[in-house]
Amino acid sequence: MPADGNSTLTAAMALPYELVLGWRYTRAGRSTRRNGFISFISGVSMLGIALGVAALIVVLSVMNGFQKEVRDRMLSVVSHIEVYGPGGGVLPDVARTLAEVRKNPEVVGAAPFIATQSLLARGEDMRGTIVRGIDPKAEAQVSDFASGSQGTLDKLVSGQFGIVLGAELARTLGVREGDPVTMIAPGGQVTPAGVVPRLKQMTVVGTFDSGHFEYDSGLVLMHIDDAAKMFRLEGPTGVRLKLHDLNRAREVAAELSTSLSGEFLVRDWTRQNRTWFSAVQLEKRMMFIILTLIVAVAAFNLVSTLVMTVTDKRADIAILRTLGASPRSIMGIFVVQGAAVGVIGTLAGFLVGFGIAANIDVIVPALERALNANFLPSDIYLINRMPSDPQSSDIVPVVLISLVLSFVATLYPSWRASRVNPAEALRYE
Repeated sequence: MPADGNSTLTAAMALPYELVLGWRYTRAGRSTRRNGFISFISGVSMLGIALGVAALIVVLSVMNGFQKEVRDRMLSVVSHIEVYGPGGGVLPDVARTLAEVRKNPEVVGAAPFIATQSLLARGEDMRGTIVRGIDPKAEAQVSDFASGSQGTLDKLVSGQFGIVLGAELARTLGVREGDPVTMIAPGGQVTPAGVVPRLKQMTVVGTFDSGHFEYDSGLVLMHIDDAAKMFRLEGPTGVRLKLHDLNRAREVAAELSTSLSGEFLVRDWTRQNRTWFSAVQLEKRMMFIILTLIVAVAAFNLVSTLVMTVTDKRADIAILRTLGASPRSIMGIFVVQGAAVGVIGTLAGFLVGFGIAANIDVIVPALERALNANFLPSDIYLINRMPSDPQSSDIVPVVLISLVLSFVATLYPSWRASRVNPAEALRYE
């Protein structure tokens, strides 16, 4: 016998015979029609597991990508944490509040602001807007959008009553840079003739495009001094904060609630957009459950495969039993066979799914060019590209669930194999 044959035989003898036989049954040839059909069913089960795992990884990665993209665009306008004055009024001591929040090691920037609402009119068109009075020099400390639009915000000069509009709001009102608009404050002025609304003509000094429709269509920025005069406020109504780690916003907000001297309302970005994030998490959870059913169906196809294998190998099982194999060893042989199918299918699905998820920014444009189609038109969807963010916190549970389901599917057929009576199985052989 050649040397490589001796080494192969030695390696096989070193392994438990249950493992060797189980792997041999997995690679069973197609010598008979029945063996060929069993191999076909086994291949279908393996393919089903692979497709299910790949689909789960790709879908969860794309949903993570969409969530991250929308979150980043949202946080380019919304601060990580906002500290409001008591009862929503003016902060009693802005300098002290700024000094106290900056003592927290997680805070990297803080800026005062005024938050209120108004009507913006241009001819016959009138829109309700959210007005944010800002300090243009300090705003870049708390807003990624501001750091990239500093030139536009520098046009907000105290006393000139200039405003910066969201691009969609400016488009709706039909205004451009330099055009005048009328701002109507919510609180009127009491006169002998009755309550008269306070009006002020503003000049559009620029526009911004955050990529988030809600803010682009309803947010107005103006100098904090002009906002205080327009809305008759004695100072800022709150302080905006930026953190080192945005994922710790809720924890830092809780710390500030107890450390700040005075009564303040502290809100982090997760609470401001709680409904949206809850909806995304619910959708992601439901997609995980639905797609896991695909993996479960494919995994339990192993039951039929192993049942047919046990029926086909009854004589082999009987011979092994007469040679001294225990029921536990017989059960182990078929567990190895089913587990091998599950492991190979799961590994193949992981490689395919992770490969697609990691390169989806290349695959989707290639499909669009090949099919001459646009899957995400920019005039309909907020995001015009397919983002992806594979995370181990999603991939690891998918792989483990697939392996567990594959293993569970092998238990009943393997138990049936261990119960084969050698005398009955060899009676007609």
